[in-house]
Amino acid sequence: MVDGKFRFSLDITQVVDLKIRVGNEYDESEIAELEAESQFGKLYARTLEYCFIRPHSSREIRDYLYRKTTRNTKVRNRRTGELSERLGVSKEMTARVFDRLVARGHVDDEKFTRFWVENRNVRKGTSRRKIQAELVAKGVDRTIIENCINESDRNDQDELQKIVLKKRSKYPDEEKFMQYLARQGFSYDDIRAALTDS
Repeated sequence: MVDGKFRFSLDITQVVDLKIRVGNEYDESEIAELEAESQFGKLYARTLEYCFIRPHSSREIRDYLYRKTTRNTKVRNRRTGELSERLGVSKEMTARVFDRLVARGHVDDEKFTRFWVENRNVRKGTSRRKIQAELVAKGVDRTIIENCINESDRNDQDELQKIVLKKRSKYPDEEKFMQYLARQGFSYDDIRAALTDS
């Protein structure tokens, strides 16, 4: 409360870090800084929640934060019912949020890539080529992708067998089945060998 009116909120760690005390007096510039800290805290908390849904690449987090800078939304005042426009946050604030997430280990492309390689369609199978394409689309550096895939126990032959076991009955025409498997990123040599063995 500022002069008896609600202006912003801070979480408990912000109150402690900023040394806020009841009865302190602040001028308008200090209050503006506290409002900015409030906005930072809310954006950081929302982005952290987004990070906890599942691991994300740096580009995914940057894209999420970019949407927050450009989003202008209409907000209805609960008491008066009036609509007002809420502007997006500044690029400096999103950069600060991103830097804090990196510093605290919540954004790490290497960890994200390991997670993606190990967990991508574990039961139904995914080709190395498809995993690489997905990670490139998520903005992960090709060197990190190669290193993580090479460290993994996954190989195309085993992944292909998973798909053959699961999908073969849906494709009575072997040629169409081979085309389906090729679209999943497997080589024709591996496909022929897998279909011969099964």
